[in-house]
Amino acid sequence: MRTVTPGQLAQLQGNPQNVRNICILAHVDHGKTTLADVLVASNGVISKRLAGKLRYLDSRADEQIRGITMKSSAISLQFQKESEDYLVNLIDSPGHVDFSSEVSTAVRLCDGAVVVVDVVEGVCPQTHAVLRQAWLENIKPVLVLNKVDRLITELKNSPMEAHLVLQQVLEQVNSIMGNLFSTDVMKKGTTEDSTNAVKEPTVATEDHVFDYSLELDHTDDSNLYFSPEQGNVVFASAIDGWGFRLEHFAKQYASKLNIKEDILQKVLWGDFYVHSKTKRVMKGAQAKGKKPLFVQFVLENVWAVYDAVLVRRDKEKVEKIVKSLNVTLSARDARHNDPRVLLQAVCGQWLPLSEAVLAMTVDQLPSPLQISPEKVEHLMCQTAQRFDSLPQPTQKLKQDFLMCSAEDSAPVIVFISKMFSVDPKVLPHNRPRPLTQEEIEKKRELARQRHQEKLAALTSQTQEPQQEQATEENGNNTCSTTILTNKKEKVDDDSNVFVGFARVFSGKVKRGQQLYILGPKHNPLHALQQLSDAPGDLSQLKHVAAVMVEDLYLLMGKELETVDEVPAGNILGIGGLQAHVLKSATVSSTIACPAFSPVYLDAAPIVRVAVEPKHAGDMSALMQGLRLLNQADSSVEVLVQESGEHVLVTAGEVHLQRCLDDLTQRFAKIELNVSDPMVPFRETIIPPPKVDMVNEVIDHDTNRITKSGKEATDEKIKWGGPVLVQTPNKLCSLKVSAMPLPEDISNLLDNNADLLRTLDKMTKSSGDISRHQAERAKVTAETLNRLTELKSTLEAKFAQAGKHYRGAIDQIWAFGPRRNGPNILLNRVAGYQRPSVWDSIDKGEVKSAAQFRPFDHAIGSGFQLATLAGPLCEEPLMGVCFMVEEWTMHGQLSEKRTTKNNDALTNDFSNAAVSREEETRTEGESVSSEHSDASDTVGTSMSPCSHFVSPREHRLSQGVDEDSESSGDDSDRETAESDFMNRHGPFTGQLISTMKEACRRAFQKHPQRLMAAMYTCDIQATADVLGKMYAVLGRKNGKVLREDMNESLSVFSIQAALPVAESFGFAEEIRKKTSGLASPQLVFSHWEVVNSDPFWEPITEEELMHFGEKADSENQGRLYMNSVRRRKGLYVDEKIVEHAEKQRTLSKNK
Repeated sequence: MRTVTPGQLAQLQGNPQNVRNICILAHVDHGKTTLADVLVASNGVISKRLAGKLRYLDSRADEQIRGITMKSSAISLQFQKESEDYLVNLIDSPGHVDFSSEVSTAVRLCDGAVVVVDVVEGVCPQTHAVLRQAWLENIKPVLVLNKVDRLITELKNSPMEAHLVLQQVLEQVNSIMGNLFSTDVMKKGTTEDSTNAVKEPTVATEDHVFDYSLELDHTDDSNLYFSPEQGNVVFASAIDGWGFRLEHFAKQYASKLNIKEDILQKVLWGDFYVHSKTKRVMKGAQAKGKKPLFVQFVLENVWAVYDAVLVRRDKEKVEKIVKSLNVTLSARDARHNDPRVLLQAVCGQWLPLSEAVLAMTVDQLPSPLQISPEKVEHLMCQTAQRFDSLPQPTQKLKQDFLMCSAEDSAPVIVFISKMFSVDPKVLPHNRPRPLTQEEIEKKRELARQRHQEKLAALTSQTQEPQQEQATEENGNNTCSTTILTNKKEKVDDDSNVFVGFARVFSGKVKRGQQLYILGPKHNPLHALQQLSDAPGDLSQLKHVAAVMVEDLYLLMGKELETVDEVPAGNILGIGGLQAHVLKSATVSSTIACPAFSPVYLDAAPIVRVAVEPKHAGDMSALMQGLRLLNQADSSVEVLVQESGEHVLVTAGEVHLQRCLDDLTQRFAKIELNVSDPMVPFRETIIPPPKVDMVNEVIDHDTNRITKSGKEATDEKIKWGGPVLVQTPNKLCSLKVSAMPLPEDISNLLDNNADLLRTLDKMTKSSGDISRHQAERAKVTAETLNRLTELKSTLEAKFAQAGKHYRGAIDQIWAFGPRRNGPNILLNRVAGYQRPSVWDSIDKGEVKSAAQFRPFDHAIGSGFQLATLAGPLCEEPLMGVCFMVEEWTMHGQLSEKRTTKNNDALTNDFSNAAVSREEETRTEGESVSSEHSDASDTVGTSMSPCSHFVSPREHRLSQGVDEDSESSGDDSDRETAESDFMNRHGPFTGQLISTMKEACRRAFQKHPQRLMAAMYTCDIQATADVLGKMYAVLGRKNGKVLREDMNESLSVFSIQAALPVAESFGFAEEIRKKTSGLASPQLVFSHWEVVNSDPFWEPITEEELMHFGEKADSENQGRLYMNSVRRRKGLYVDEKIVEHAEKQRTLSKNK
């Protein structure tokens, strides 16, 4: 029975000093939901006997079946300590890596986190990830060391051995916190050093060097680490319902040992022992071979209870323990056949887990009033934006955040971290409720009247048949109406209702209140300016929408309770915003409030599938279902490709299955056809290989053998070299070459995509000095420092890369694709000194925009298109450097001069085209047929036989009347040049396509490879299933990176790299082969080059002897390439039937 009503919980919301917003974070299967069940049972929501079995906050059916949490759920709990009531808003988050976005949405709304660690498995990858997420959101964590009972029942450890295990786990967690702390201090110290605000900087020679060790010494880290004596660690067994802090035993033994309670609490954990003669606490228990206090007074008592109740089942000893602990047992628990029930009853009263965790939450975690200024600035400022660049009315809102005021005059500021779907039946106004006495009397009177009418109809004998027929028809009509009404109600029940998962940071939200929804691109400066010009006119504000708050809910797990208002500092649900909020949003009563910074997502979605309805008539239902799914899931992406396919992008296989279940069962409610997973690849080039497929050194002068067996002495490998391409109208020529970028440079660019995006914004504003200065003022000093550091790092890596990249840092034209990718375009055109992309960060000012040559943007656009879709299978490029060596414009000549030199120019271009064709003839066999088709299409205007199009002919081809023009040379020249320089005319498109084609051809003059997305796979397995696990990894093309053994647990921790394309079904297969003893965690890690050449064919005698003439052995690169090309509808060069023969059977043809 519930001990607290929703009304009492709503009343507790009014005192933010006693409110705690916390979330439970942990690796999968470390006991989060079991711990949440114990805390929920403390308020009487569920029975304490069902805690850990019911999984109350896992309200989805697939969560109960799989036994893992898939979505964040919140519940409000009341806790009383020292006659003071506290409100704890608890959020249970998933631990599976596929649902890390749910963790991010939960962490954003909280002030503290309870981190749960399994003491047997120790710190796992997801433990590290959630600690990093908590650190990035600037929330304070506390620690629960769970599953201590496994040390007793499974590992059979002694109390001393268990003490060592607990120390090791605690050190592992603290080492993670130390790494996060030192990294953050170094970053802040570098920023302060760049703004001349660092204390006592050291100088080495002439360079200004920041002393990180000095800053680490000056920074306070006393409250950073987890330490049992500080009260921020709980030792627990959630499944058995017990847990304690040192405070509990310090109170118990303080009087017996005649030591002050606070002193005893400090020495209970550590290398301390009690001297047997003097009864004094001494240090050096390990060196002297003594039992530490924690072992003697804590662990031995817990071990004694388990030994008496669970191991020996000694009833007499159990009775003594119950009497000494002053525990009351019911007759049912005492007679129960399962000793675990008796153990839970004893330990649950002796060391109640809920009391220990909630008391730690109240004592150690901050209230909403204690929000830090750093967190407020992090919320209010987008990435790379300074707080002082915000307008003055916006900066004043910082005080409202810090005060957390719930007064009516305070501005309302609410952040919605996600939207979640609920069944309309669970809404408070649709939920069945108990009838009042008046309603019962009314229903009784109506039943009595119906009974009397029925008796009167039966006794009546004078009714005519027509009346009976009419009555029957009326009854049928009534039945039909009732059926229609029920059907309509059923349709209404089937509709999905979305509720916003939110927190109030300032003010008080009320039902019926009008607020503004601020989009992610909302700029308070522009909005305030536009509103001052047209007061009250919101139509001019693109990213602001006015809404009416319809419903406010108190989140109680799977149930919702209606409230009229929610003050600042509390977590709530907001209804009625389904049409205005997609995934997350900022809601405020003032447009001066900025849009909150986006939620940090630890795992980016990478797995794609295409979905379509089984019946074409259900397409509208599928589109509606996809829209609802996109709104309900914070990490899923829904795309419509150019081919018309509807694509789902998810974080992993488990996440994909949950999304498909939601589509078919909740949102679309139709049968679906789902394609095979579409895994992204990257295309790259590598240096020419030095050995062939049989590990023989490649000698380019060695004769090769064709498939016919004849020697081909004229075919020699020629890699690299520039490519000369002309525009179709012969007015411009480009010479482009390509080189592979060093791996460390491409990884550096890929990891700093956000910095390149910021740099691109600053570079785009270079034409307008005032706009550029305003754009630069928004960028934080930290971001400018990171950009400067990125430039210096790139410059150093270019210097190490060799002579080909000498001076490349100042020649960078653009990054691609999407202007922030891991590919580079270099400007090596003689005499063209275009402004550097780094000018905006070097001096704070840029050069004049007039120094850009005309059509400079067209070259960059062609490069972006080329890097967005490569020639192998139209996948983005990665790790490629393109260089523009020549850029010749022939259209700037006058018409007269061009006509005179027409023949000479034609011969020059013809010779260049002939030489280019001779250079590329040898690798024509290895080029894909799709590229050949594209070459033929463009080749009509690039072949040597094509005539040169003069500017005059070009004008005539564009529809210009020759008679209407002046006959003078000056007017002809002006007309030709104006037509040629028209940026919006057809020449710009020709130059873009020519640059794209030049990049593709330069790319194909190098050895081409695919890059596969790779997972990092972490597996824990015992020695007896190690061989089976390695067999599954080998079949899936996985590579073992590291193997460690935990000697105390006899468990191996294996880290492997697994291609994403091979990962589907991997987790299920490895669980089947190992009988569930090994379960992998897959996290996207990096991109890796597939070693096999997609176009390789046997050429040398050794290769023909080893692979055969057909070389039909498996080529992984070709398999990947053909699968992607086949999916995209591109040409696939493969034979369906080879060496077909007539079928031979034993029976004769009749």
